[in-house]
Amino acid sequence: MTGDARAVLRRSGLSPKKGFGQNFLVSQHTIDAIAAACIPDSEVGRARVLELGAGTGALTRALALRARSVVAVERDRDLVPVLAEELADLPEGRVRIVEGDAQAVDPRELLGAADVDSPRVLCGNLPYQITGRLLERAVVNADDVERVVFMVQLEVADRLAAEPGSKTYGALTVFVRAAFRCAKVLTVGPGSFHPPPDVTSAVIRLEPERPRRAVETDTFRAVVRAPSARAGRRCATHGGASLLSMSSPQPRRRRAFRSTHEERPSASTSSPRWPPCSRPTLALREDSGGTPRRAACRSSDATQCS
Repeated sequence: MTGDARAVLRRSGLSPKKGFGQNFLVSQHTIDAIAAACIPDSEVGRARVLELGAGTGALTRALALRARSVVAVERDRDLVPVLAEELADLPEGRVRIVEGDAQAVDPRELLGAADVDSPRVLCGNLPYQITGRLLERAVVNADDVERVVFMVQLEVADRLAAEPGSKTYGALTVFVRAAFRCAKVLTVGPGSFHPPPDVTSAVIRLEPERPRRAVETDTFRAVVRAPSARAGRRCATHGGASLLSMSSPQPRRRRAFRSTHEERPSASTSSPRWPPCSRPTLALREDSGGTPRRAACRSSDATQCS
């Protein structure tokens, strides 16, 4: 029965809730592509799927047609009965609806133990404001799933799939790739959603490393962030916080240089004027002749120096 999310919402007298970050998928092509990324043809009828943020059930139905079973988690209590009604025609037991917060679910509890004949898949069209938290949860639970497929902001997807030495490679890349291999599946424009978001999105596929490359401990986090600390500053985009803040790109603001001297070089002197730089903080040093020069960034994290 599930149809276009716009029609379902109209029938139910509901509208998207901005506070929940609701942007419902309305592109059937995208829905089918996500379902296929979650459950390849070789796993049809065998995979167990946990969907975070089921919404009106458009992706849930596509998953249910390929999976052995689907657990659909939805936080919005107004949508839970709508979801049940929209999926009522599916075979009994195929979909289990859970009202709850996606940030608190336990994949092992909802999907069960490992079974070579029934892979476990975690998926979702993630609200952008909690992408970091859900990525962190995926990393924590990497041993309890065989695949993760998420819709995220394109800039986040670029960071996750970045290669070492590239501009987008950074701490977020390291933390997630310590537990997963990552690939971008497809790019999704704003028109594929209702309402359209202000950014372009992308679908990523994460496959667990067995064993993990590293476990996220305090020491591991300190080592990953050390280049930024040695540079004597914190990245304005990442906030120097954790995996949570690193996955939500913020607009970059250009700041003036901060001088280590009491007085900044006057524009009327012969000192060179450096072009504007997008680095959040950049110290000026003097060479042997007393002329200010720009300090080099020693960070190995390109995203923190861009």
